[in-house]
Amino acid sequence: MKVNPAQLTELLTAFVPARHPVLVTGSPGIGKSDIVDQVAKATGHDLLISHPVVEDPTDSKGLPFPSSDGAGAKHLPFGDLERAVNSTQPLIWFLDDLGQASPAVQAAKMQLLLARRVGDHALPDHVTFVAATNRRTDNAGVSGILDPVISRFATVVELEPTIEDWTAWAVRSNVPPELIAFLRFRPDLLSVKKTSRDIENAPSPRTWGFVARTMPVVPKSLELISYAGSVGEGAATELMGFLGIYRQLPSPDAILLSPDTAPIPETPAALYAVATALAAYATDANFDRVVTYTERMIAAGCREFAALLVRDAVRRTPDIQNSHAFIRAQGGEIGKIIRGE
Repeated sequence: MKVNPAQLTELLTAFVPARHPVLVTGSPGIGKSDIVDQVAKATGHDLLISHPVVEDPTDSKGLPFPSSDGAGAKHLPFGDLERAVNSTQPLIWFLDDLGQASPAVQAAKMQLLLARRVGDHALPDHVTFVAATNRRTDNAGVSGILDPVISRFATVVELEPTIEDWTAWAVRSNVPPELIAFLRFRPDLLSVKKTSRDIENAPSPRTWGFVARTMPVVPKSLELISYAGSVGEGAATELMGFLGIYRQLPSPDAILLSPDTAPIPETPAALYAVATALAAYATDANFDRVVTYTERMIAAGCREFAALLVRDAVRRTPDIQNSHAFIRAQGGEIGKIIRGE
């Protein structure tokens, strides 16, 4: 069953405290690990990340060690197993890239997943398993997961990224507005399946994240090279074309200086750019000017872009909702946008 990031977050938030293990599948770089980390923080759990692909079966069983009387041997836990067995706080044990692990390592996980113990060592009740894996078709070295291992999970879901969830994250994370605007304009480039086995990147939420982090520092002369190395040449070329439009538009400062007369773009690409950029500049102090320009956008038939502007501004700066301009705007067209009417 396919889920979007918001649905996966809600599912894990319900299942983790109830100690129900979940297996998440999906293509590389779409945020599986990040969502698990967010859920751990939201539910007050510590997070233990294991990578079974580099493990040996003994990592899940413990090392055999002769008993003091010489009558036999016991398995002593070490590493991640020792940390989980001895944990005293609620813990998510996250098995990342489980599908890349050898069958022997996967088999060693079965006893932990179902019986929650290995030898004489039982896991505390506050430990919950979450696992993630890419799919066989993702060129990620996944050979599959043993059916008995799959059946140990309470549910198996496939994560699919959406531009809405990515945008909400990007606004909260102060991703450059020009990148948010571009991916809104070209949402099909948020995640693209890699078909080549060449050593190159493909567009994904993870690789767009690299673009976001390098945008403030990459020299203008090296932008195409840098972005192509992050998301591939095709996506990078389209981004550069969009940035050419973005950089020729009126700046947010210029719009806020003259919100009554500042030009309103006519093309979708330019409208996405202006709406996203202006939202990034909005504050409770200047929101009266933002309202003036937004009302002009609505009057010009650009209601969808006005809605993006207002919603982004509130997401980025929640205090705007306490401003006099925001409260006054509730009685007009902007209020209808806020209420989803």
